Amino acid sequence: MQYVTLEGYSTAALFMGIGWSMLARPLLSRIDSERAHGLAIRSLSGFGQTSAGIRALNTLYQSPELPTHVFGRLFRHPLGLAAGMDKDASALSAWPALGFSWVEYGGITRFPQEGNPKPRMFRADAEQALVNSMGFNNPGASSIRDQLIRRRSAGKWPNVPVAANIGRSKKVDNSQAPSDYSATLETLWDHADFFVLNISSPNTPGLRDLHEESSLSSVLRACNSVREMKGGGKQILLKLSPDASDEDLVSTSEEALKNGVDGIVATNTTLKRPIPKNTKSRHAFAQNGGVSGRPLQSRSLDVVSMLYESTDGKVPIVGVGGIDSADSAWNSVTSGASLLQLYSALVFKGPSVVSNIVRGLRSRVRENGFSSIDEAVGYNNA
Repeated sequence: MQYVTLEGYSTAALFMGIGWSMLARPLLSRIDSERAHGLAIRSLSGFGQTSAGIRALNTLYQSPELPTHVFGRLFRHPLGLAAGMDKDASALSAWPALGFSWVEYGGITRFPQEGNPKPRMFRADAEQALVNSMGFNNPGASSIRDQLIRRRSAGKWPNVPVAANIGRSKKVDNSQAPSDYSATLETLWDHADFFVLNISSPNTPGLRDLHEESSLSSVLRACNSVREMKGGGKQILLKLSPDASDEDLVSTSEEALKNGVDGIVATNTTLKRPIPKNTKSRHAFAQNGGVSGRPLQSRSLDVVSMLYESTDGKVPIVGVGGIDSADSAWNSVTSGASLLQLYSALVFKGPSVVSNIVRGLRSRVRENGFSSIDEAVGYNNA
């Protein structure tokens, strides 16, 4: 059997269920993060798209049901795959087989771009954190659209809700951002159930300036024009930066809601650094880019809670950042998150983390006397 790695996790282990700590952790420290990520996606876009592969993954990693209704859609449970893992939407069918109830692909930009210079992805194992400065590397919206048309024609579209993450092209400045975002939205309109506008990646110069009200309004008006032209029916979400002040986050969300945004994603990666626990972590945190994983957990939770309170719980919030256990997931839900996402936890805990979290959420729903997970959303802010 050929061995390929998922951030140091062998595909053989992934498909056969061999122990994470025995096989993956020793490999983890030896393999370049981006190379390992690429190998994993190629593996999942191959074996993971076949009927046999999907059955095998389902057998190993199928998650229990914990139904929730958000954006007028039924989700099997709240936990989805965050953007950044499947940038090119090449492994879409594999993620539901790994237990996810929804998938976000991208970020996608209007124009093809290679992203920032390599190396641009690093691990801090002791902190269970990743550092990346990828810079929206992707083949461009038209190429992604054509690939997704072929996927749907081949009967390989996933049976879960799919979101597309849209970013600003690097060669476009913020004055042209409205036409850039709206062009990508129009190109991908038929190839996602809802869309996330990414104005908060720290890896595209000037992107976070789009949090400013007038710039944001221009982008949202352009995207709403596309939505109206297409007949509506699909939601637009906004992904916010954890590094903005609380006051700015509240004002940005208020401006977004005034301009028809249907939900908030809280949050993107952070430029802040925890105190490193060892030399490897010190090296990782010295690199440019955003930190994801456990160090983001506390800030993400604070932002979810603050935005739930400031919006009176009237807009769905997607909690992302440090979701790696049933406890962190439950804390995000009870603080106000209607849906959840993870990425870094796959690297450090392996694919079984998805079903483990959902089982834990089911137990907490029962223990707290709720009839559904929906009743728990924002419970700590009630």
